[in-house]
Amino acid sequence: MKLVRFGPDGSEKPGLLDADGTIRDLSGVVDDIGGAVLSDAGLAELAALDPATLPAVAPDVRLGPPVAGVGKMICIGLNYADHAAEAGMAVPPEPVIFMKATSAICGPNDATQKPHGAEKLDWEVELAFVIGTRAKYVSEDNALEHVAGYMVCNDVSERAFQAERAGQWTKGKSHDTFAPLGPWLVTRDAVPDPQNLRLWLRVNDEICQNGSTATMVYGVAHLVSYLSQFMTLLPGDVITTGTPPGVGMGMKPPRYLSPGDVVELGVEGLGEQRQVVVSA
Repeated sequence: MKLVRFGPDGSEKPGLLDADGTIRDLSGVVDDIGGAVLSDAGLAELAALDPATLPAVAPDVRLGPPVAGVGKMICIGLNYADHAAEAGMAVPPEPVIFMKATSAICGPNDATQKPHGAEKLDWEVELAFVIGTRAKYVSEDNALEHVAGYMVCNDVSERAFQAERAGQWTKGKSHDTFAPLGPWLVTRDAVPDPQNLRLWLRVNDEICQNGSTATMVYGVAHLVSYLSQFMTLLPGDVITTGTPPGVGMGMKPPRYLSPGDVVELGVEGLGEQRQVVVSA
């Protein structure tokens, strides 16, 4: 099942994608896609619906982030060995964790804002997942039971803010529009193996990233279990899992985004995004 949120920024409605790719309005069934709706029981109720009985939505509607009310957005750094190498860093002995402000979350095709003073605006295609049921001290064997579903994320980064302005990475990761999510939330049952998905990203029609989640250092099940040792994961929390090589920072010479550039990206089975860079 593919769940979406559609409509103007801040006023999105819940929906689902039917077998023909038509968005169907769920606002008469649930208030939004978040909280208890993301539990196994909540998702089962939506899966039992006949999409044909739901109102169809215009195909040109804006898509918002497919999850509402995200409590925290947790990011995993250097989770592909070849990306760590291009960044000049060692593969970490444990997952590197940093946070991204939830105010950075936007729709999959919303414009990417280049912040004031930005010098090194970069891209990162990533597999993200959403927690569906509370996870605290869970085992790796049971970890995926706590995942509601998966989606595409572009972990947009300002490298100068991230690495040259002192402190932690968060300031280079959290500007508005730095976390486009979607287009859909694909439920766990429709993604039998999250560790076998192709990821790709283009800048101005040029392929820059072309990788697979098979080369992740720490897989989704490990990440859920690991994170749950340090914090309680709650329904609606988003975890994004790192990027394969091909980011602008790793190019020789480095290449960064400017207003007018177009970034397109996707993850196999999870849909595609398209962002145009604009000045903030």
